[in-house]
Amino acid sequence: MWNREHAHDVRQALFGGERAVRVWNLLAGPRAPFATVLACELEPGGSVGAHVQEEFAELVIAIDGDGHVLVNGDRSPLAPGAVIELPLGETLAISNDSGERSLRYLIIKAR
Repeated sequence: MWNREHAHDVRQALFGGERAVRVWNLLAGPRAPFATVLACELEPGGSVGAHVQEEFAELVIAIDGDGHVLVNGDRSPLAPGAVIELPLGETLAISNDSGERSLRYLIIKAR
């Protein structure tokens, strides 16, 4: 899933964050009710800036690493097994708290 030899995007300073996020699209196209499923790898010390869920509800599922999310400004840990639910209109920011390891998580967007 996080094989850098497979096709993926590298997004720098996503939503005004810091460092890069590698993103693998795990679905060839939308499959109702899912809009997309993304495997993400946030570089050590990186962040994804605050952004509003405008089009799809979203789940963030932590797979590996140590970080935290801010949902509408409220902080929650993002460690393996954590599931963060984001209905439409919620604001999300993600930070990797490790300076040495990547933070790996899935983003599942549904209609």
